[in-house]
Amino acid sequence: MSTRIDQKFADLKKEGRAALVTFITAGDPDFDTSLKIIEGLPKAGADVIEFGMPFTDPMADGPAIQAGGLRALSAGATMKKTLKLLKAFRVKDKTTPVVLMGYYNPIYVYGVEAFLKDAKAAGADGLIVVDLPPEEDDELCLPAMAAGINFIRLTTPTTDDARAPAVFKHTSGFVYYVSVLGITGTKAPDLKSVKANVKRLKKHTTLPICVGFGVKTAEQARTIAETADGVVVGSALVSAVEKSLDKKGKATAKTAKAVHALVSEIAQGVRS
Repeated sequence: MSTRIDQKFADLKKEGRAALVTFITAGDPDFDTSLKIIEGLPKAGADVIEFGMPFTDPMADGPAIQAGGLRALSAGATMKKTLKLLKAFRVKDKTTPVVLMGYYNPIYVYGVEAFLKDAKAAGADGLIVVDLPPEEDDELCLPAMAAGINFIRLTTPTTDDARAPAVFKHTSGFVYYVSVLGITGTKAPDLKSVKANVKRLKKHTTLPICVGFGVKTAEQARTIAETADGVVVGSALVSAVEKSLDKKGKATAKTAKAVHALVSEIAQGVRS
C-alpha cells in the first residue's frame, strides 16, 4: 500500500533531487501560530513535515526542541490537540506527507489502537518514535503498518552492518539517519562521515535515507543532498520560532515569517 511519503519520494526521484524534511513542535508557541507556521511550510519549500509531539521528558532532544516542547505544553498542547492541528492542516493540504515524531509514553497513555485510528483519521502518514527499538516492534511498529502508517526508524553512526538488517526489517517510508551522536541541534554534522555512512547503509535498504540532527545552513543542506535522499531540519526552525517571540514568550507578526524565510533559504540549498 502506497502512502503519501512513498509517493513524494517517488516524485522527487523523477525530479532528481533530495527532499527537504522540516520539523516543527506541534503547538509551539501556541495552537494558532503553529498552524500558521505549518500551513506555510510547503510553499516555503518543505517536502515532508514532521510534527513533534510535545512531551515532558524528551531525552533525545537538545535545548532548542526541549524549550519548544515546554512552550507548547504551557500553551495547552496535548496529543488530542496535536491531532487536531494535523486535521486543521489537512483542510487545505491533502498532499504533503506528515510524520508524527516523538516518544512512546504519550502514545501508550492515549492507547495504541485509539492513537493509530485517530492519527490516520487526522491525516498522518508516518511515525518516528525515538525510544522504541526493533525488539519492541509488536508494541507499535507492526500495528502502525497494519493501519497504513509508515514506521520510520532512526539509524546512527553506530548502526553497524550487523545491526542494520534488524533496524530495517520493518522500517517503511524512509530511514532517518542521525548524523551526530548525542542530542538534537547541538553539534554540526561531520559531512565526510555522513557521506560514508549513508553509502554504507544503502547496501542494506532500498528505502530513501534522510539525514538530520544539526543541519542549520543551506550550505550543509546542499552537501548532504548530494549523497542522501533527504535533509531534515528541526532545531534551527524551532530556534527561529524562539527568536521571533516577544519578551513574554508570545508569538509576534514575525514568528511564522521567520520560520518560512529559513525554510526557503535551506530549500534553495537542497535544490541547487
